[in-house]
Amino acid sequence: MRGARVVTTDVWASMGQEGEAEERRRALGIYRVDQDLMALSNEAIFLHCLPAHRGEEVTDDVMDGPSSRVWDEAENRLHFQKALLLTLMSD
Repeated sequence: MRGARVVTTDVWASMGQEGEAEERRRALGIYRVDQDLMALSNEAIFLHCLPAHRGEEVTDDVMDGPSSRVWDEAENRLHFQKALLLTLMSD
């Protein structure tokens, strides 16, 4: 984390892995991105591909904090997906 410019994470159990979710929560719970962890970086931005499980892999104060670029990332992905659909559906 020291000197990081970007911090990113994902959910611990994706769709289809619900049966493993509790085991993963126990195993990965110490790896949550919180303000203390973000403070180790040099003003890093935070990214998450969404949907996030708040309180699990990331805390609310990071997700909604000033270093979060989660919603910008989601918006960019939306525009890319629209462009991809347009390309695939064009003659």
